[in-house]
Amino acid sequence: MLEGRAAELDQLTSLLALARTGRSAALVLRGEAGIGKSALLEAAAEAAARATAPHDGELGTPWGRVLRTTGVEAESELPFAGLHMLLHPVTGRVDALPAPQAAALRTALGLAGGAHGGSGDRFLTGVAVLSLLSELADDGPLLCVVDDAHWLDHASADALLFAARRLTAEGVVMLFAAREPHGPPFPAAGLPELRLAGLDDAAADRLLTAHAGDLPPYVRRQLLAEARGNPLALRELPAAQREGQLAASGPPSAPGPGPSLVQRAFADRIAALPQATRTLLLVAAAEGTGDLETTAAAAAALGAAVTDAEPAERKQLLSVEAGRLVFRHPLIRTAAYRGAPLGARLAAHRALADALPCVGQVDRRAWHLAAATTEPDEHVASALERTAEHARARGGYAAEAAAFERAARLTPDGARRARRLALAASAAADAGHGDHAARLAGSAGPHLSDPDLLARLARVRAGAARERDEPEAAHTVLMDTASDLAERAPDTAARLLYEAMTAAWASGRRTAVDAVLERAASLAVEPSPAAPPYLPAVTGLARLAAGDPGAALPPLRRLFEAARNREHGLDLRERASVAGWFAPLGDLEGGVELAADLERECREQGAVGPLPLVLLQRARARVLLGRHGCALAGAEDGVRIARDSGQHHYAAQLTGVLAHLAALDGDEARVRDLAGHLDPRQAPPGRVWGAAALPLLDLGLGRYEAALRGYEGLAAGPAGHTVVALHCLPDHVEAAVRAGRPGAALDAERRYARWAEHTGAAWARALAARCRALLADEAGAQAAYEKALALHTGDGRPFEQARTRLLFGEWLRRTGRRSEARAPLRAALDAFEQIGAAPWAGRARAELRATGGSRARQGGERVPLERLTPQERQVVRLAAAGLTNRDIGAQLFLSPRTVGYHLYNAYPKLGVSSRGELARLGLGSSEEQREPEELSA
Repeated sequence: MLEGRAAELDQLTSLLALARTGRSAALVLRGEAGIGKSALLEAAAEAAARATAPHDGELGTPWGRVLRTTGVEAESELPFAGLHMLLHPVTGRVDALPAPQAAALRTALGLAGGAHGGSGDRFLTGVAVLSLLSELADDGPLLCVVDDAHWLDHASADALLFAARRLTAEGVVMLFAAREPHGPPFPAAGLPELRLAGLDDAAADRLLTAHAGDLPPYVRRQLLAEARGNPLALRELPAAQREGQLAASGPPSAPGPGPSLVQRAFADRIAALPQATRTLLLVAAAEGTGDLETTAAAAAALGAAVTDAEPAERKQLLSVEAGRLVFRHPLIRTAAYRGAPLGARLAAHRALADALPCVGQVDRRAWHLAAATTEPDEHVASALERTAEHARARGGYAAEAAAFERAARLTPDGARRARRLALAASAAADAGHGDHAARLAGSAGPHLSDPDLLARLARVRAGAARERDEPEAAHTVLMDTASDLAERAPDTAARLLYEAMTAAWASGRRTAVDAVLERAASLAVEPSPAAPPYLPAVTGLARLAAGDPGAALPPLRRLFEAARNREHGLDLRERASVAGWFAPLGDLEGGVELAADLERECREQGAVGPLPLVLLQRARARVLLGRHGCALAGAEDGVRIARDSGQHHYAAQLTGVLAHLAALDGDEARVRDLAGHLDPRQAPPGRVWGAAALPLLDLGLGRYEAALRGYEGLAAGPAGHTVVALHCLPDHVEAAVRAGRPGAALDAERRYARWAEHTGAAWARALAARCRALLADEAGAQAAYEKALALHTGDGRPFEQARTRLLFGEWLRRTGRRSEARAPLRAALDAFEQIGAAPWAGRARAELRATGGSRARQGGERVPLERLTPQERQVVRLAAAGLTNRDIGAQLFLSPRTVGYHLYNAYPKLGVSSRGELARLGLGSSEEQREPEELSA
């Protein structure tokens, strides 16, 4: 029993009990060195190891296994080193995973059969880890213990945290322990945490008495004050005092916390050891992994031997266990290394590099060479570059960035140094470290001449600026780089100008858009005939911002069709960036189809990087088509993936889509929570969906003056030129008319009608006709409403068609034609209820009552999809289409057990009990193409 940790042990025990019922959990233990994190992890592991069968009278399944790993400082730049340690005992089960996941995990772990010819995917590796843990949990509950998580290499940490956030119903418990403070950061957003404080006075006194009962009471009081409840200090300070390394009286020796005092005590105890023993401890500390053979060889070169460990073993500082040198606590290793002079540390690393073989250990050898080198050295820099290339091939982008950066610092030649800094910047960006990537790019750029590297660095800096919500900085760096490359690499320059224009568009400043257009005209770039039509699209976007759809839409349509048809060699990321132009083109069906194709490609390839943007485009298209339930599921999935992959810019935009959907539902609290207190007059283009949700909420709830103010602010603000603002114009017109200010809607009506006519889309022309009807006199209103309804026929936008019917019915009732009003009002009410648009359903119901009409019974029995959570909705659709739990998990980045859990919860909500009954509801692949909210059975 751990002294003073009963509450913490109870919490861990409850997680283990939960896993035995098939549920999963993750927890991060945080605290200072020596506070008891490792002891709690050990207690949990021992409890799980003992539980090989259920206790008498206890429900649950026997425990399967315990997997363990420990972060090692010396391996923190070696990709997937921590993950390899954790999964080494179970690599034989990798073959059970879906093929792309198995290949990604083999690549990450350096196993035969990994992916060849390119880079690993760090997110697909995380999905593979999740699937493997679920597979292992089929044998019984699984415990994963990760100690010293702050020293994990970034690739391992990313993969394990990706899996931990998605655990639901696998019977897996993941426990992490991280030192805080005085350790590298271990961010684990989304996971629950347990912060360990010092022991209370009574528990501290009991623990000290157990280890220092022979010491006088006044000494024990001093030690209690020094330790401050830190269990390691309470155990170690008595030994230091007995050895004369701690003052026996007087006030505490330093104001610092227990761990700092203990580390100093360890350092003093090490300093009293023989020189050969100190040398052995230094080499072991520098080696870091406990490899006895390597440590012995390196120590021998410095005049020490393994037998010199005996004095340290007697003082319980170090031991030899299973052929490995093990420091009893990480603070001892730290004290042994940091207490040595710089020259001795450099010699230790040089000896270790010489002791490591050139085959199989080249990456460790390169890092030891780097640690032993203080001046530029091309030989060492080249070795680190090879290490960086190895890291990239396994998907370890953070390790790749670190190796290239260190290589650059050791490179004598300026051009080579700049190239390596550029590659470090690119890798850091791929690892999600945008700000650091931008700093590296800024250092490398002035010394480069290669067009491809310069373009890559420009995108790195622009991406970092975008994540900082600085679109003007993004478009400037892209535009300036295009200018530098216009003559040498016109195809590259054309693409950069297009990217600069999209960034300028996102800035919300017409001056920025005009600046890019003027720069493009002055450069007179002439791309090759095979290049994508980026330059015409630059002009098209400028004309769209200027309100000239006639000139804007044709070049945008050419680029959009190139993406749809896979022309001009557009890759996945390029096609994803172009997909969003479906909205100004009015091609909603084309947009949702292209986004669906891109999403399928991303999931099949495990390309998580572009997936948040693709999910954003698909959710927006679904919202505009009135497929709100599908949009909700996709947007929530997108937010989760964007946050996991560090793409906070897209997470914010997807959150805006969720706010828009909440406004359609009339959920004011959720709208305020998601959209915050955005002022539509000041909302940047990237936040326009959230800003537009606020007046939409007001419109639905009948607060027409507030809605009008919101739409006027949106039109006048920095997002006024955006496509979202354009699609809000019909709502703007309705708000103005209902507020009794039709004159405030005239400009919005004219602008929308001009755009709708140029799109040629029936649905857009229907809304333009509705706007005319709202502003028309009695003689013209009916004809405009009837034209709108005729255009709505088959346009695939049930929500907008229902709104037109509602407005027509309201108009008929106000003109005294109550009986004629009932049919459109009943149809509107049915559609709103089917879609789940509560405010509009309430308006239609009230209007229908005002006509004196009743509601006819609706034919058929509807499938109540609105009862499902967004995740359940996604799972049910795929299950109805015939996919297995494993296939569904691979697509949605869930474990098969979590898929089964969602199906188990969905069945009673749908009134079914099996997959076969789901298929009979008509929710499968054909439905996926149409995506209605509820279907008639």
